[in-house]
Amino acid sequence: MAYIWAKSMVNLRLLFVFFLFLLCLPTGGGQKKKENLLSEKVDQMMEWSSRRSVIRMNGDKFRRYVKAPPRNYSVIVMFTALQPQRQCSVCRQANEEYQVLANSWRYSSAFSNKLFFTVVDYDEGADVFQQLNMNSAPTFMHFPAKGKPKRADTFDLQRIGFASEQLAKWIADRTDVQIRVFRPPNYSGTIALALLVSLVGGLLYLRRNNLEFIYNKTGWAMAALCVVFAMTSGQMWNHIRGPPYAHKNPQNGQVSYIHGSSQAQFVAESHIILLLNAAITMGMVLLNEAATSKGDVGKRRIICLVGLGLVVFFFSFLLSIFRSKYHGYPYSFLIK
Repeated sequence: MAYIWAKSMVNLRLLFVFFLFLLCLPTGGGQKKKENLLSEKVDQMMEWSSRRSVIRMNGDKFRRYVKAPPRNYSVIVMFTALQPQRQCSVCRQANEEYQVLANSWRYSSAFSNKLFFTVVDYDEGADVFQQLNMNSAPTFMHFPAKGKPKRADTFDLQRIGFASEQLAKWIADRTDVQIRVFRPPNYSGTIALALLVSLVGGLLYLRRNNLEFIYNKTGWAMAALCVVFAMTSGQMWNHIRGPPYAHKNPQNGQVSYIHGSSQAQFVAESHIILLLNAAITMGMVLLNEAATSKGDVGKRRIICLVGLGLVVFFFSFLLSIFRSKYHGYPYSFLIK
């Protein structure tokens, strides 16, 4: 009896070991298969990245290399619409900045297989746009190595703009990867400055016997006003942030020239503000001319009315734009 019991225990132990072996065998094989798949995906992404800094993707590639696990690398995706029939000028401008950033990463000494730059064009991956419920372009998203994208993984294009430097800061915040932006040399500013200096120098040489125009107060006042108008309209902000010229709603095609937030602006908006400030200034100049000149009274009265009309109307317009951007501002004048 004891012999039979001992033999049964031995058989049970052998059976238990066999079942453990069966449980471990698929797990080990699955892990190996997962590692091989990950290695294959990384190698493929590195090969594509060696050909071009920004990898173009359609729906199948996006789902396989960006969405589907396993993945130990982060992916920055620009969703855009670059085809001419889409008439997305903002997409082309954002794409240029995106290319600069991707090239800066690709040719830097810190380049690794932990971060890749990709692009999905609407005409090549409309199913991806539908899958993500995306109805506007361009849009930048970060897909982390682990987990799903969070709200902060979508770049706030409307508030920050799409300059390469701003994108690099956002990527550093989301991935801890520091990218130093290297822009290709642009000599247009140097050439323009050289032409301007040459023009001024030539003008001074031709007028060397009569330089009284240098002391013209009106000329210097006009030049000073041009600088003031450019600075107060936000031209420097545009240069730093690189905002789009305007925004076209993809749903109804309506073009917005005034940004709805007080934290951002369009290039067209700064041009509008410049013209409004110039018109108000012209009105103030006319009012001053009407008050200080000694000409015909009727003519001075007309100049006064025209100047007053310019100041009142364009200041009302300027105030209405201010109200539309700073929501809750209680005051208005003529135009709401």
